[in-house]
Amino acid sequence: QVQLVESGGGSVQAGGSLRLSCTASGYTYSIMGWFRQAPGKEREGVADIDRDGSTKYADSVKGRFTISKDNAKNTLYLQMNSLKPDDTAIYYCAADTSPWFRLGHLRAANFGYWGQGTQVTVSS
Repeated sequence: QVQLVESGGGSVQAGGSLRLSCTASGYTYSIMGWFRQAPGKEREGVADIDRDGSTKYADSVKGRFTISKDNAKNTLYLQMNSLKPDDTAIYYCAADTSPWFRLGHLRAANFGYWGQGTQVTVSS
């Protein structure tokens, strides 16, 4: 059974930190990523990582967020530091068995499997 379960969201003041986790089951995923969607806005790619651990970040989070994975635990992480109110959104974990990003980095269409999302709220 394919399942991606996010955790770690919450409310924090600007400048604070949160770490999101995504536990994956069902397949061995080659590519994984984090996306977010704020109210009234389109879903956007935050960061992704391939099977070799190479990463890509959106310019808006570069230097503040870190994506990583623990293959032994089948878990994906997103460490978020220096959070800003603009980071407020529902964050989604995504994964796929494809060995590469067919449509380029940070594209939602690369991923066939999605978690249910976790809310992150950053207050000023």
